Amino acid sequence: MTIIQILIVVVAAFFWGMVMRERGRAWFLLVASVLVIFWLQPALPIRGIDFWIPVGTLVITIFSWYITAHEEARRAGKNWVVIAVVAGIVLLLNLIRYFPAAQFLTASRPPQIKIYFAILLVSSLTFLLVTGLTKYNRALLSISILALILIFLSIKIPALTYWVSYGLRALVGQSLTDVKALDFRWLGFSYIAFRLIHTMRDRQMGRLPVVDLGEYITFVIFFPAFTAGPIDRIERFIQDLRRPFIRPGHDDLLIAGQRLLLGLFKKFVIADALALIALNDTNALQVRATGWAWILVYAYTLHIYFDFSGYTDIALGTSRLLGIHLPENFSSPYLKPNLTQFWNNWHMTLTQWFRAYFFNPVTRWLRALRVWQKPLPVPVMILLTQIATMILIGFWHGVTWNFALWGLWHGFGLFIHNRWNDLTRVRATAWATTPLCQSMLNISGILLTFHFVAIGWIFFALSSPAVSWHVLLKLFALR
Repeated sequence: MTIIQILIVVVAAFFWGMVMRERGRAWFLLVASVLVIFWLQPALPIRGIDFWIPVGTLVITIFSWYITAHEEARRAGKNWVVIAVVAGIVLLLNLIRYFPAAQFLTASRPPQIKIYFAILLVSSLTFLLVTGLTKYNRALLSISILALILIFLSIKIPALTYWVSYGLRALVGQSLTDVKALDFRWLGFSYIAFRLIHTMRDRQMGRLPVVDLGEYITFVIFFPAFTAGPIDRIERFIQDLRRPFIRPGHDDLLIAGQRLLLGLFKKFVIADALALIALNDTNALQVRATGWAWILVYAYTLHIYFDFSGYTDIALGTSRLLGIHLPENFSSPYLKPNLTQFWNNWHMTLTQWFRAYFFNPVTRWLRALRVWQKPLPVPVMILLTQIATMILIGFWHGVTWNFALWGLWHGFGLFIHNRWNDLTRVRATAWATTPLCQSMLNISGILLTFHFVAIGWIFFALSSPAVSWHVLLKLFALR
């Protein structure tokens, strides 16, 4: 998001919070969120695709609600009103193809109206087909989770994205000579997929609350958190959404204003300034001195924190104006004395998601596993689960060798810390009996953890293992 887009969103949230009434709150959040996903979707070279991607987001979200909704929620008459409103918004956005002055709401000129009605017809027929499969609801949920993962992979694996772009260009009759993977970019899908999988898994486990369609759509595409999180939980979100709205008072405005100003300062002052010297593919191969190599790595380490946490502060401040208290995502992660605490305080909602839906279930499965009639040794279980979890977190950012290496780096780091902590806990406690010794232990842990994380960012920032290896050798004056 640009600073202009952020300011427009903040002003809209402030206006609603101060002027609108409780009665229109849910509708405002729904309509605003639908509009924003079209408005923020970047322009793409494939004809019409930057319009159909947000439509696809809405179709997938409505479909996901239906297969996860409780029977009483499905029967509510309000759902048809919500569908009509969403379809009406998309139709109006489609109609602005005839009004050039209003085309700022979409990335490019919307496609022809007849295509919209064709897509609407196909989506409706598919929806009617799904209604006949509700008795196979649990299997349908599993298939849907798998489908979301496949879509995710098609976006995150560059080779697959290339062929998706190739196919879409062929479908609309465009030239196939200059196809690129970047021709197809689905804004926000990483967060959308995790929110949808969260509701599907909770429905399978029988713990998903009753949620109507409007609440579900608003949760999935809630505009302050659409592009950069945090990843909320639906049971927490709807508590705020259903709570009677009280116009923001002095304290709320002060807290929201502080978060917004802090976030803007972090992102557009500190992070953008650090980006000028932060590690990237270009300067990684140009740097000659070891000292400058460390400066590039330190700059990237701070840049990624201020950039990401800045966006989070903006999301939290904006949502507070709307009466929604999103969960915190960062809590001074670079000041933590070990890697475990770092990950408990860095992108907290992501790590909590993986802990709930991958790490804990896999750990339980490994505990029950028997190899030659014997359980797996505890260290082996810890190693397998931590490495697998961190590689998946790496793949969430992109399915490349470098993100896999980044995941391995942190997976092995967490395992080593776990084993080291078990071996030295008693001795460390016996040694750190004075404030000075405790401070020394804490400071040394912070420095070690910070540099371990900073070195790991090399894999995250660069595009290939070869370039990463070049930087690693330069850091330690081996090249």
